Amino acid sequence: MNMLPSKHESGQTLLLVLLSMAVILTIILSILSRSITDITITSKEEEALRAFSAAEAGIERALLTGIFTPGAFEGSSFSGSVTNLAQAQASFVYPDELVSGDSSTVWFIDHDPTTGELTCTTGNCFRGSSMKVCWGKEGTNPSGATTPALEVSILYDTTPAPSGDYSDVKIKRLALDPNSGRRGTNKFSAASGACTVSGNSFAFSTNVDFTGAGLNIPCYSTAGCLLTAKLRLLYNSQTQPVAVEVTGGILPSQGLIVESTGVAGEATRKVQVFQTFGEPPPIFDSAVFSPGGLVK
Repeated sequence: MNMLPSKHESGQTLLLVLLSMAVILTIILSILSRSITDITITSKEEEALRAFSAAEAGIERALLTGIFTPGAFEGSSFSGSVTNLAQAQASFVYPDELVSGDSSTVWFIDHDPTTGELTCTTGNCFRGSSMKVCWGKEGTNPSGATTPALEVSILYDTTPAPSGDYSDVKIKRLALDPNSGRRGTNKFSAASGACTVSGNSFAFSTNVDFTGAGLNIPCYSTAGCLLTAKLRLLYNSQTQPVAVEVTGGILPSQGLIVESTGVAGEATRKVQVFQTFGEPPPIFDSAVFSPGGLVK
């Protein structure tokens, strides 16, 4: 009896072997491809983290020294810049949006770049007659429960002097509310309509007059009299923008913008930080006055 396989059976066996080899090869190539992809992704993630770390290192060095010095470490590098925000400009859009209770500070007096002290000797001090304050996102409902109202606090020195003596500092306050339904209760003044500052549109505005016809700040035209304005939003539950535009002068620096770009391999990451000048904590915005002292 002939037990040898026929030519037909031999062909089927060869086909099965080839199909098996193709399946195995496909699985192997798939595993290799996935491994290569995972390695590539891991490598890119590592480069991205190194680039971000390099950018942060540049930020930290610039904040410590006040200048940006490019550098490199562990296969990554960073470069960037330090610029004064709104310096010698007539307008200032605060970089961060505010929720109710938050405030932004507008400086009318300059800061010494070396000591940080308030000065009109080495920089610019605003001596204009008024400023326009704009707030609220364009299209904000003026009659809603969360319509943002605004409190403006102006600090000024009646006897400005380079000695650093601020014992004669006084404050003027005003409050504006676009919501007419609330003004009967909170006794705020009415706000004006929409305005635009530096190409940015806002829902509400007011003109703050420093002269005798307005807040009656007698020394407003003297360098070093106007110190700062604190703009506080009220009632809003979502963040809202604020901005100012001055009349009759220009603003000093409002802080530092530090930009740092880190590079590692093919990855690039950019970090930007806004650093304001030091100011009293918000708790000091409200004070208790008692001519006879306080008794616990």
